[in-house]
Amino acid sequence: EVQLVESGGGLVQAGGSLRLSCAASEYFGSRFCMTWFRQVPGKEREKVASLEGLNRPVYADSVTGRFVISKDNQGMTLYLQMNDLQPEDTAMYYCAAEEYLGYCPREFGGFTSRGQGTQVTVSS
Repeated sequence: EVQLVESGGGLVQAGGSLRLSCAASEYFGSRFCMTWFRQVPGKEREKVASLEGLNRPVYADSVTGRFVISKDNQGMTLYLQMNDLQPEDTAMYYCAAEEYLGYCPREFGGFTSRGQGTQVTVSS
């Protein structure tokens, strides 16, 4: 099981940017699903962005064009660059990892490795 630790959250004004990081305890290559989720209290956890099967990026409609998912060349850190943040982006953000076996889990609970989260708050 890969250990994951998120960082980079904080308070930002609407229109601003943040970059989240997810540090892994071991190398994850292109044969992993690497995914960012977010959750607001009282709501379902939402898949935000993922690298799926040979690093194919997939985004939720709500963040397409504003968020970019990437990883470093060493395959140890996953990033989420968030631009033009809006109050509705306020949430706890989590990263998750799972070996890619032809598909990626749809739910957070389907991932073997899950981080503890980092809070993002966007003020209007």
